[in-house]
Amino acid sequence: MPLIQITVHSGRTPEQLRAIQLELHEAVKRAWPATEDAAIRVLLYEIPIERWFAGGISLAEKAEKAEKDRAEKAP
Repeated sequence: MPLIQITVHSGRTPEQLRAIQLELHEAVKRAWPATEDAAIRVLLYEIPIERWFAGGISLAEKAEKAEKDRAEKAP
């Protein structure tokens, strides 16, 4: 039974999450044609942007900084 685990930051729509799940499921079916549909498992973990860090800051802080920078540049 293939088990696919994917971790993403929060903020995507249910439709986007469903789309990635379906794409991953279909990729496994193509790679291993003998795999039964029901045997393929996809686990999707969503991490809040306040808990996802890159470059020493959270994605929430990065978004706030980008918004502030845009506001300062606006006429």
